[in-house]
Amino acid sequence: MEFFRIRRDIPFMRHALVFNAISFLTFAAAVFFLFTRGLHMSIEFTGGSLIEVQYAQSADLSRVRAAVETLGLGEVQVQNFGTSRDVLIRLPQRAGMKQTEVVAKVYGALCQAEKGQIQAQVTDKGTVQACQAGGVSPVTLQRSEFVGPQVGDELARDGALALGVTVLGIMIYLAFRFEWKFAVAGIVANLHDVIIILGFFAYFQWEFSLSVLAAVLAVLGYSVNESVAIFDRIRAAFRKYRKLRTPEVIDHAITSTMSRTIITHGSTEMMVLAMLIFGGPTLHYFALALTIGILFGIYSSVFVAAAIAMWLGVAREDLVKSTKKDLDPNDPHSGAVV
Repeated sequence: MEFFRIRRDIPFMRHALVFNAISFLTFAAAVFFLFTRGLHMSIEFTGGSLIEVQYAQSADLSRVRAAVETLGLGEVQVQNFGTSRDVLIRLPQRAGMKQTEVVAKVYGALCQAEKGQIQAQVTDKGTVQACQAGGVSPVTLQRSEFVGPQVGDELARDGALALGVTVLGIMIYLAFRFEWKFAVAGIVANLHDVIIILGFFAYFQWEFSLSVLAAVLAVLGYSVNESVAIFDRIRAAFRKYRKLRTPEVIDHAITSTMSRTIITHGSTEMMVLAMLIFGGPTLHYFALALTIGILFGIYSSVFVAAAIAMWLGVAREDLVKSTKKDLDPNDPHSGAVV
């Protein structure tokens, strides 16, 4: 499906050197911020407290967050899970404070925000602290646990392993599907997108959580999909246009996929922007990482992957097997495939 068609090929590769220089400078800046500022890891990686509470009515997340922030326990994450009455609260690890103290303070603040008081109640499990307001319990403590630094380190290792396996799988796929030059170009373009996303998070000190890691892995797949579409068109153009030079073949391939690129990336970005604007704090950084990845994914597929393939010397012989007819010097159309 084509939204529109560009009749004349756009000479992208004529400016490939300039675009590659811009990519290199952006990449270098991202690496610099990663090493100098580092990532602001969430408690899944650094350790901290997880507290689950249940409200009698639908919970107002902004009020819950405001009540916990008054305690000064650090950056707090508040989100619904299951139903609108169930709330999950994440708090960073606090030196010199026990888990029970943190839970007691948070639960007390939530109870006070609901105009209630903490009272001791005897249950089958023993004496527990419950919030009471007018004979009812407006908020109930369901569960609390502590995520230690060891668990956080294990998650960080698993995340890095997932990223490495994804990159390796993409490289193997491109090498078998096309040719090793395209595999190298595709991996460089994908790493370009990942490092730039991480660079943004390092520079602005946005929180890097498991959901952001999931967004980075999604961007890897999304970016390689765009690169494969362009590589497919390059291979088809080499077969069809025998007399075109490699830069002209690449320009034709990119121009012919322009309509598809605008439709797919535009529709996807509309959905991501909806999550970014209306998704609240829970989806904010996830959608932000996807937005950065989609925008730079378009750039890298066109100006990085295709250009690197050209610099590596990709040619018709790499993608189209020659036959005797292709080598016939007396046939002016030898090698052309219809």
